[in-house]
Amino acid sequence: MTTNAFAARADDADGDRLKALLERAATGRDGQAWSDLWTELYHNGSLDVAHPLVLHTLADMAEADEADVAAPALHLAGALLVQADQRYENRNLRREYAPDVARLLGAANRWRQLSTAGSDYCPLIEAVLNLEGDILWAEALFEGILSEEYELECPDPDGCAPVWVVLGERGFFSTAEDYALSDDEIETFPLHPADPRALDGLGRRLHDLALRDGYDDVALVLRHVFGDATCPVCRRRFSVAGQIAGLG
Repeated sequence: MTTNAFAARADDADGDRLKALLERAATGRDGQAWSDLWTELYHNGSLDVAHPLVLHTLADMAEADEADVAAPALHLAGALLVQADQRYENRNLRREYAPDVARLLGAANRWRQLSTAGSDYCPLIEAVLNLEGDILWAEALFEGILSEEYELECPDPDGCAPVWVVLGERGFFSTAEDYALSDDEIETFPLHPADPRALDGLGRRLHDLALRDGYDDVALVLRHVFGDATCPVCRRRFSVAGQIAGLG
């Protein structure tokens, strides 16, 4: 058997595996299928993200009426596209599958307006940003919003200290230690939220979108994310979003 024949058999096997995983994921009852798709498409690349089934099938799932299927499909599709943007061999993926990307983006915007909890809403906004492809740090941005804290570095050129920025039910402040693992005596410094009227760019867009969609609590968090924090060691005031962007 020729080398080309072996390659064809491998391609067929990979295509069959991909199709089977996508079909299992589409049932909404198979979490392992989603885990395997993340592992094999995103983490180790053992399945080809450029396969015609991938974005097309994820778009089909996103346009269906099952939120439990649409949300993970949008999350995975957005992550795959951002990753592809940064890899030479897949840098044209977004353009090659533009119709499917447009379908995914339309579905993400539809589902965000239907969401009823911030824990569902924020990942959908992250998916919107990833599908648009304008920024590379949406994951870091919304991961901190959902966990209600960021671990950042003081921007001092000498690398002053790690800074924990806490926002949410525990309050809005910065500290030199992981607040969740500390006692009540830890020194904290209040955050300085941005004036909504002074917001521009991404901060203004996300803030106004959250208000328009009825998520005043998310808008409040965003004002702090796009505001300033204080380093507990050197007392330097710095942009929270600016340091988050450095993580992306």
